[in-house]
Amino acid sequence: MNTATANAGAGSSTGIHRIRAAHAWLDVAVVIAVLISTNLVAHFTTVWASIATVPIAAVVLVGLTRRRGLGWSELGLSPRHWKKGTLYALASVGLVLAVVAIGIALPITRQFFMADRYATISGALIASMIVIPLQTVIPEELAFRGVLQGTLSRVSGARGVFAAGSLLFGLWHIASSLGLTTGNRGLTGILGGGLMGQILGIAGAVAATAAAGFVFTWLRRRSGSLLAPIALHWSLNGIGALAAALVWHASLA
Repeated sequence: MNTATANAGAGSSTGIHRIRAAHAWLDVAVVIAVLISTNLVAHFTTVWASIATVPIAAVVLVGLTRRRGLGWSELGLSPRHWKKGTLYALASVGLVLAVVAIGIALPITRQFFMADRYATISGALIASMIVIPLQTVIPEELAFRGVLQGTLSRVSGARGVFAAGSLLFGLWHIASSLGLTTGNRGLTGILGGGLMGQILGIAGAVAATAAAGFVFTWLRRRSGSLLAPIALHWSLNGIGALAAALVWHASLA
């Protein structure tokens, strides 16, 4: 092989690499655009849209990225990681149960569990076992720790995946945090119910969910499976809802 042929081969290889990189970045951009559109439709249109949009979008994103060549392992859905994912999932649920139990036992933190929407045991059970996992936890984990993390991993290292994934997950919760302080007695008492209180509540929610997103990303990366972040995500929301109902029930008894 002469020098000219070798240089031509190297140039061709570089060109192919650049095209693949451009396609990978395009995939990331499309995923982010779909997530933004989904969030806006889910929170600022109709009631039915708020129920169905996120689950449908998550399934669509999985289908699209599978067609773009993303493997089951890259999505955190490979069966070979189920065992490790289950172990991390059980540990996550146990930790959250312990923290929540301490939180509702201490008077200083008990007030933060008094969310109006979980004022009844039956309502909290339906939310915890049906609404939260099917409408929120599983779709969000498929979208963020599955699709988004998988596409980001093709264009960035671990630091970029953690930073971008956590930030976007925090920003995702801006719309759902509107009016947060008015529905929680503990937060209203500290931040107030006015405009500034609402702004602080939103900022706090974004920071908290970004931090949670960082942990979810770590669990996904550590276990290789979506089972672990799904379990922790459900624990924080689902067990929190049940704890809120128990606190309300105890306060009214």
